[in-house]
Amino acid sequence: MLKDKHITIGVTGGIAIYKILSLVSRLVKEGADVHVVMTENAQKFVSPLLFETLSKNRVITDTFNREDPKEVDHISLAKLSDLVLVAPATANIIAKAANGIADDFLSTMLLAVTSKKAFAPAMNTNMLNAPPTQRNIETLKKDGAYIIDSATGMLACGDVGSGRLPEPEELYEHVLYLLSEKDLEGKKVLVTAGPTVEMIDDVRYLTNRSTGKMGYAIARAAALRGADVTLISGPTSLGTPMYVNRVDVKSASDMYEACVKAFPGTDITIKAAAVADYTPAEYREGKIKKAGDMDLQLVRTKDVLKELGSMKKEGQVLIGFAAEASDIEHNALGKLEKKNLDAIAANDISRSDAGFGTDTNEVTMYFRDGEKKILDKAGKFEIANRLLDEALRILA
Repeated sequence: MLKDKHITIGVTGGIAIYKILSLVSRLVKEGADVHVVMTENAQKFVSPLLFETLSKNRVITDTFNREDPKEVDHISLAKLSDLVLVAPATANIIAKAANGIADDFLSTMLLAVTSKKAFAPAMNTNMLNAPPTQRNIETLKKDGAYIIDSATGMLACGDVGSGRLPEPEELYEHVLYLLSEKDLEGKKVLVTAGPTVEMIDDVRYLTNRSTGKMGYAIARAAALRGADVTLISGPTSLGTPMYVNRVDVKSASDMYEACVKAFPGTDITIKAAAVADYTPAEYREGKIKKAGDMDLQLVRTKDVLKELGSMKKEGQVLIGFAAEASDIEHNALGKLEKKNLDAIAANDISRSDAGFGTDTNEVTMYFRDGEKKILDKAGKFEIANRLLDEALRILA
């Protein structure tokens, strides 16, 4: 998603500057063309050579350093940039940018930028909450800048509170969001993910191998593309993707209730959760003591996907998943018809290199109009974006 994007990072004099080294490295690995501008104070924390090595571009530190006399650097870099991110953004650079002060390269360039600008404030809590800083941040927002909220925790000065620079991975997600095409803006997307847990007693339960990675990748991709995303998740160890409203459930019954409530009014629903087909007929409080063999009676759970298919109104797109070990096409087509789906994504759970528990997937999509499309093996985030492409095509 960042291939051939031009990103300029303005680095100012804050102790959190070390996090930006990791961010630059990640952005370059993802195909972005990264340029770094360092203020005089920033150079007291980190050598420009580090950023030059990671970015593979000259680091600009001086307004009057004219290596190419044909270029006015602060203008040419401003025009080149798809995004300018100032991180860490000190109170000083925030004040300069908000009030149009241009007394060094970074502040001068910020006045010339017409593309997207983002600031990640990082400073002592009292400095961040000071009325002048808050006024300046509000001014930047009104002028169209994107402000990345500071994290809370232990600060370099020993205080505890807001003002920490977010971790590189979170900054990376903000960059992705700012540079992603918003082709799902205005659309409501519902995604389910993860396994369900069916309790036998207070200690034991039935579940399955789903990790939730595929559903979470879909929710993340949809949010980055501008959708209003609701993620209904069974128990997983995964963190909630940014810009996603997460609803936690445990059992198949919980999943049913949450989905039926959330489904009306959605534009696209992709059901990637591995919902249990059976649940214990009786739940026993406490712990069942060992006394020879146990006879465990199971009863069918409600079919969530079939219920949503019966609720589906014209204009809604409903896509399911079929995790199969044999007769994949036959079983997938049966579910497509029986559950009134627009498409179904089938994957082979017998494979060890894709699907359950892995970071990759390979699916075959079957469509209501008879079309069949293979989404070749790739990372789950890439598969997620391809699924959303198909959902948009159906919606259109």
